Amino acid sequence: GENGVEGRAIRVGTRRSQLARIQTDSVVMVLRELYPDLHFEIVAMSTTGDKILDTALSKIGEKSLFTKELENALEKNEVDLVVHSLKDLPTSLPPGFTIGAVCKRENPLDAVVFHPKNCGKTLSLLPEKSVIGTSSLRRAAQLKKKFPQLQFRDIRGNLNTRLKKLDEKEDFSAIILAAAGLKRMGWEHRIGQLLDPEDCLYAVGQGALAVEVRAKDQEILNMVSALHDADTVLCCIAERAFMKRLEGGCSVPVAVSTLLKDDQLYLTGAVYSLDGSDSLKETMQTSVNYPHQNEDGPNDDVQHVGITAKNVPSQAQEAAENLGVELANLLLSKGAKHILSVARQLND
Repeated sequence: GENGVEGRAIRVGTRRSQLARIQTDSVVMVLRELYPDLHFEIVAMSTTGDKILDTALSKIGEKSLFTKELENALEKNEVDLVVHSLKDLPTSLPPGFTIGAVCKRENPLDAVVFHPKNCGKTLSLLPEKSVIGTSSLRRAAQLKKKFPQLQFRDIRGNLNTRLKKLDEKEDFSAIILAAAGLKRMGWEHRIGQLLDPEDCLYAVGQGALAVEVRAKDQEILNMVSALHDADTVLCCIAERAFMKRLEGGCSVPVAVSTLLKDDQLYLTGAVYSLDGSDSLKETMQTSVNYPHQNEDGPNDDVQHVGITAKNVPSQAQEAAENLGVELANLLLSKGAKHILSVARQLND
């Protein structure tokens, strides 16, 4: 075929968890529809993050917790592409890799799942000293400030494990999870409360799926680029650029919210101290209304914070990246570095 991948099996790497499999299957389903002549096979593997379950994510200190083993397989040509949750991918990818597709984003908001005995309640209606489970410093920092009467404790494990811990024990009154994961698992009915950005800004890239490929594998790159959702790409470039400029990661509370409306991209970004008492939050916007130009030549594979999106106007991508950097610079000029370095020290 014209993209040169005909006749070979395309191997797709994924984590073993049920959610990861569902996400990977959804991407492969679209690829099979787009390329009915190609054969796709799924290769599942365990990652460090799946194995270390007794330690808080923020304490393990490994940036590519859920991606390293998958990237090793990609590097050794054992798989041709890997499907990730975009929020698991660091803002700087290892050399030789790129995000070849960012799929249309599912709802990026955080959701509260309540213990059956608290069914019908909201966070503000829970009794004082109720314990809320979350493994995210970002969620805990924002919610501690908003709901000082509640207590927050670490909970780890995949979605199935966490819901089991919630339902079968009395340890937690509620847990906070990404709405996207719950929807993909078919557990939307468990969402007791959606936290809008006023209550809780979300994680960079939350709700979006990313397809990671070898940067030099032109055939696979061309093939997966059909999966790109332009709006999602621009929002996530802005978010990732914001995070990268702040040098944020799992070990510090950095949060965002984006909106693309009438060719204007709005980015809200914030940093928090671990207890949420200290925070900085700002919003900026930029126009992303640029025509698509055919840019053949040496710069046609420019990456923006790890993303290669040939079918999204490059000037729009640049504008989105600049927006993220400028918003981060604004927060840094107001003292974000101090808040983040204290958070990092306390967490370590």
